[in-house]
Amino acid sequence: SKFVNDQWMIKNGFLNDAQEHKPWWWNIKVQKLNLSAPLILLPEVSCQKAIEILQEKGHDQAPVVAESGLILGMVTLSNTLSSVQDGNVEFSDPVTKVTYDQFSKVSLEDSLGKLSCLLENDHFAIVVHEQMQFSGKGSSFTKQTVLGVVTAMDLLTFVSSNDKK
Repeated sequence: SKFVNDQWMIKNGFLNDAQEHKPWWWNIKVQKLNLSAPLILLPEVSCQKAIEILQEKGHDQAPVVAESGLILGMVTLSNTLSSVQDGNVEFSDPVTKVTYDQFSKVSLEDSLGKLSCLLENDHFAIVVHEQMQFSGKGSSFTKQTVLGVVTAMDLLTFVSSNDKK
């Protein structure tokens, strides 16, 4: 069950990156991956425009973020194209109709070990930074900013190019 599954416990913050024989990179922070700035789509972008932008910029996926900063999910080129071809959405529909709203998040301070556990089940994780914002009336809220999208290929590239045999 989930409560005895180390990967689930790590993913949900109940267990630190505990592993008996950790690889050399296990405790290195996500910030060392040298990720490029993400391409962000607003929710009102049409499926047609999303396809054009992703192809033009050479990306296969992008986070969908509301102007308020709320992370709505991730859109992928393959899911958008197949949804249009299958007739489930129209080119003119907003990209939110093909957005994956279940995704994992990591911070720059999280370990590559935690990221590795997340990527065992997920194709990507969104790298976020949280900051407190205050209004003129003194109320506060936490805002998340998307700093990047990380995949297993990013982790593998880092590990193989910095291999400490």
